[in-house]
Amino acid sequence: MSEPVPTGCETCPSHNKGNLVRLGVNMEGSDFVVALAGNPNTGKSTVFNALTGLHQHTGNWPGKTVTRAEGGFIFNEKRYKVVDLPGTYSLLSTSTDEDVARNFILFGQPDVSVVVVDSTRLERNLNLVLQVLEITDRAIVCLNLVDEAKRHGLHVDERLLAKRLGVPVIATAARQGVGIRDLLQAINDVATGAFVCKPYRLRARSANLERAITQVAAQVESLFPGLRNARWVALRLLEGDERMIEAVRTGELASLVQPIAGRKSQKEMEEESIA
Repeated sequence: MSEPVPTGCETCPSHNKGNLVRLGVNMEGSDFVVALAGNPNTGKSTVFNALTGLHQHTGNWPGKTVTRAEGGFIFNEKRYKVVDLPGTYSLLSTSTDEDVARNFILFGQPDVSVVVVDSTRLERNLNLVLQVLEITDRAIVCLNLVDEAKRHGLHVDERLLAKRLGVPVIATAARQGVGIRDLLQAINDVATGAFVCKPYRLRARSANLERAITQVAAQVESLFPGLRNARWVALRLLEGDERMIEAVRTGELASLVQPIAGRKSQKEMEEESIA
């Protein structure tokens, strides 16, 4: 049974639609897991609050001093658990925060990864967006703070950006509740396979590099069966990522692979929709 919606949430646009219910962190049997990522100061926490209401849980990640925030909601009769990742500028694992965020997106295999970006500083935020798109086929860009961008005379064409990135781009002003309904629908569409993402991926600059990536990825897959992101791991190994090299050398990578029973891949859902 879900917890009652907290006082004050009755006035928010999403609640008035009648099919959003905020839940606490106890979501055993949840249908989908959503990762919320973003640079610091993009309004990520405000988006998290808009999605989950006041029913949230905070603690630390296992073995880390980094805060872990979780919450949830029901939308269109589906139960969603939301994990608010530490604010980071990249996923290159040069800090504990980056390490936590990267490991969850890479190995936790969330059904949807939402990257919150600042509309007034979009060029600074795209670095993280492109890294997330290298890791997962299920992503959404939340183009937040569009109200501040408008005050500065800035306009971002979210439709064109979505076309270029190959994933949904949703314009929001989370503090005012603007666009949250559209974000919920996009999360639902990506999670259920109603929308199939075709994320933009950076291409290797040379045929030799591409061959090297392919060869290393094949070796990674043979060592760690079930790893869905072998290409990303291969890229990090070739770039000399010490944290990833150590994870492969010690076998730690195997313990980070957390396949979720019953979860269908994006490709499987796409094939089913075609059939």
